[in-house]
Parts: sequence; C-alpha cells; structure tokens
Amino acid sequence: MMGFDALPSLDQIAVALPTLAVAYVIFGIAGFGTALIAAPVLAHAMPVSAIVPMLALLDCGAAIANSLRIGDKVAKDELVRLVPLMVIGSLVGAWLLLILPPRPMMLVLGVFVVAYAVYALVARPPEGRLSRAWVLPFGGIGGIASAMFGSGGFIYAMYLGRRLADKDAIRATQSALIGLSTMTRAIIFALAGVYSDGKLVVLALLMVPGMLLGTWLGHHVTLRLSRDQFLKLLYLVLIASGTTLLIRAAAM
Repeated sequence: MMGFDALPSLDQIAVALPTLAVAYVIFGIAGFGTALIAAPVLAHAMPVSAIVPMLALLDCGAAIANSLRIGDKVAKDELVRLVPLMVIGSLVGAWLLLILPPRPMMLVLGVFVVAYAVYALVARPPEGRLSRAWVLPFGGIGGIASAMFGSGGFIYAMYLGRRLADKDAIRATQSALIGLSTMTRAIIFALAGVYSDGKLVVLALLMVPGMLLGTWLGHHVTLRLSRDQFLKLLYLVLIASGTTLLIRAAAM
C-alpha cells in the first residue's frame, strides 16, 4: 500500500497509468464508468481512501476534455431537468446512508441495472422516446446512487439512452452531468481538507496523461460506431456496473 508520506513509486505509477488509460477509454465512450474499471485495480496499489478523491479530480478533467470535443452536443434541456433532481437525490442519498444499511439497496439496484441492460440487449429496440416524466425517478435515483455508492452515471445513461437520438448528445450530456457531480464532490473534499497537503493533487496530475490518452481513444472509437452499436456497448457497460454493485453487496 502507498503511504502519502511519500510520492508514489515508479512501480505504482506503472500500474496506475495503464489502468486509468483503459478506464478512461470507457469514460470517453460512455461518459461514465471510470471507477468500475480503475478502483478494483488501484486498490491494490494505494489506499482506498485516496482513490475516490483522486478520481473526482480526474473525472472533472475528463469531462472538460469531452466538453472541448463535443460540448456543443449537450442536451441543455435535459441537463436543466436532471441537475436539480440529482442534487435533491444526493441529499436524500446522504441521509439514507446515515440511517440505512447500503447492502439491500445495492443488491436491488444491481439486479435492476443488470436486468434492464440484458433486456435492452435482447429485446427489439423500442420505438419513440421515453416520456419526459421519467426524469423524476431517474434523476432522483441517480443522485441517491451517487451519494450512497459513489456513482450514479449508469442511471443517467439508462435515461439518456432512451431520450436522445444522437449518440454524441448522450455522451456529451452524460459527461456534463458527471463533471458537475464530481466537481461538487471535489469541492467537498477540498473543504474537508483532503487535498490540503497537495500530495493527492500531485498524484492526480501524474495520472493526467493516462486520462487524456484514454478519453481520446474512447472518443475515436465512438466516432466509428452507429447509434445502435453505441447503445449495445453502453448496455454492456451497464451490465458490468450492475454486476460490480452485486459483487460489492455480496462482499459486505
């Protein structure tokens, strides 16, 4: 394990850089999923307490990098509806975290996400867009999942995949949501003094090349995909996300 009384060793950087590059390929494609790939591997090289604050900084950077490429594709009307619900859901999730054991909700959410994604993969694609009213449960539950489990991106992806016809609009809007969410988280960490000695910031800066390479590769992979191919890949990431929740719940 890496102690933060010293900067990371070359061996630790050699593990973390390619891990984050692969994780940010997923982020560049889907607009979320960094922790899904990176956290289990990074946990072998650094304290778990350092991973979430570091990824918050890097996810902000990745969201900005995506915005520079496809920021004009953001569905601002969807963003305006989702963000307040995300904030409310995050407050509810923080409260639930204090009064409820997270394991039952993690199990239910994991089963739901996997079942939804498997159904979406095998069923005939639905005609028409999801009703705008569905923003209420998806926006709120996404915020709750963000607060309770550290990630709600897969919930927003389920909603946006059925609302937006353009795959770049899905990615751009998803990235904007994750950027706002992780920026809020990073500000909270900063106010709590997590970054005060500067070492986590230095560590995040050392990981920036992997983040930039991954998001660039993910973006160029997506350029070659049709919307149907993009959605199928998105559903596979959702299955992986739900499975990760189930594994985490089983380990509690």
